[in-house]
Formats: sequence, C-alpha cells, structure tokens
Amino acid sequence: MISLRLYTLALCAIGVALASYAMLRRKPKNAVDIERERRDWLNTVGRITDGTVIDVQEITTAADRPATMLIYQYDVAGVSYEASQDVTYLRQWINLHSCRLGLPTSVKYDSRNPGNSMVIAEGWMGLRQ
Repeated sequence: MISLRLYTLALCAIGVALASYAMLRRKPKNAVDIERERRDWLNTVGRITDGTVIDVQEITTAADRPATMLIYQYDVAGVSYEASQDVTYLRQWINLHSCRLGLPTSVKYDSRNPGNSMVIAEGWMGLRQ
C-alpha cells in the first residue's frame, strides 16, 4: 500500500515538473528577432569599411510577404564581398528612393567573419544621403 502511494506521488511530481517546464520554457525565436539580435551584435562589435550600394530590390518571400533587399559591395583585406540586407523593417530610417547605383556607404562587418555585415541598424546608418 505504501509503495503504491509512493509511486503515485512520484508520478504526480513528474507530471507537475513536466507541465511547468512546458509552460515556462523559452519560446523559439522567429527570423525577425534573430536578425535584430544580429544587427545589435554587429553594431557593438563591428568594424567599419567603405562600400557601395549596388541595387535595391523588392522580392516576395516564402511567406508571400514583400521584402526590400539592399544590395551592396565592400572590400576587406583585398577580398571583395557582395551582400544584401533585408531593410523591410528599417524603412522609417532610410529613404529608399535616394538609394541609387554607386551610392557610397559605410559597412559594418564582423572582423572574424567579414561576410557577416550590415549597412543599417536601429542605432546606426551607413548610407550617405
């Protein structure tokens, strides 16, 4: 009888622990949050180099949402990089109509991975308008 109560109590404790874990665990981050964290990190540790805007394009994502991509080029240690940044959620800080071919810009990049770069973030803008 006592062992049956002990097993019941142990099962209840495990059930409560699992239920609390399911309710309190961290939710997975969506793509917007991951991109914001990347921009914040690059804004704090990134190095600055000169670059050039190549193009601004409107594309449709897999979720059928329009996205605005800013395409730019820059050089680091003799290596030329061409990258793009989704500026859909940063439109309030830039005038996309003034972004033309050959517009000079400053690019923040990760010194350990120069392919990881950005032109604009919430607290920094490299576009020279």
